[in-house]
Amino acid sequence: MDPLPALETMEEEFKQVEHQLTLPEVLTDHNRLRELSMRHSELVPTMEKLAEFRMHTTTLDDAQAMLDSGDDPEMREFLEAERDEAAAALAAMHDGLLLMLIPPDPMRNRNVIVEIRAGTGGDEAALFAGDLYELYTGYVTSRGFTTEVLSVNDGVMGGYKEVVFRVEGQGAYAALKHESGVHRVQRVPATESQGRIHTSAATVAILPEAQDVDIELNQSDLAFETFRAGGPGGQHMQKNETAVRVTHTPTGIVATSKDQRSQLQNREKALVVLRARIYEHLQQEQEKKMAKARKAAVKSGDRSEKVRTYNFPQDRVTDHRVGVTLHNLPAVMQGEIQPLIDALAENERQERLASLSEA
Repeated sequence: MDPLPALETMEEEFKQVEHQLTLPEVLTDHNRLRELSMRHSELVPTMEKLAEFRMHTTTLDDAQAMLDSGDDPEMREFLEAERDEAAAALAAMHDGLLLMLIPPDPMRNRNVIVEIRAGTGGDEAALFAGDLYELYTGYVTSRGFTTEVLSVNDGVMGGYKEVVFRVEGQGAYAALKHESGVHRVQRVPATESQGRIHTSAATVAILPEAQDVDIELNQSDLAFETFRAGGPGGQHMQKNETAVRVTHTPTGIVATSKDQRSQLQNREKALVVLRARIYEHLQQEQEKKMAKARKAAVKSGDRSEKVRTYNFPQDRVTDHRVGVTLHNLPAVMQGEIQPLIDALAENERQERLASLSEA
């Protein structure tokens, strides 16, 4: 595939973006200005590569033209070397230029809703879900993102039956998008008296946070319920019904928040989660109609659907999608997972490159 025509189209877009960034109406519209500035920054490296591509192309064409018209042996040797060097440079640039033609993920800079649920394994699965929460909060904090817990359902022995939290920061979705799936742990549980290794699982779902322009919620489609938050009873039971459950009646999608101090705060948090879940649902439905394969947020906690295994006796974590293994599990569980994130991103790039090459 010749990348030049598509690169020239991107060059026209770059010129248009540069022009729009000078318009008074854009300079006073902060959202539009931010959007155009981000796109400008994304296109600059491509424009630099295009300039380099043209330089090598000109060198190759000029050298070949002079070879075709001249017969000086000494000059011919020099021109052949210059031509071959330019041809090698163009060949080396080819795949990189194709990658630049891949449209950026429109969700890449969205905030993220992360949902972690205990799967197979009972109390140990809930403890592992808690460990995954610590892993991801450690990772995103090291990247400069911020987190906010939206919903928690504690496990009986600790950890979480379910924890939902928001990750906020530019590039949050791009950093976490590949983490959806079933995560499996192999270790000796704290409650195991025989020292036997158990296998448990927890599911992780990564959802781009929906924006108002994505999802318009009609109040007539929302059913709100309130209930008392807190433990099973006694002194920990709140007297006021501050917890909120909201159901989107057209889809049956439900979101709950019970950890804020007031009913209004819980209502707002529940709507944030509901928007993300509805947006994810609509995206799935659209892509099913287009018959596209999708690595979606998992639907169950079956251990057989694993995407990653954390093996404590062998001090390793293996991502089964890319075949990458890391050791030093204590560091991994504190959030040092960037090599896995990078490997998954590179795998996606190579798959998309292959699809472009076949086009």
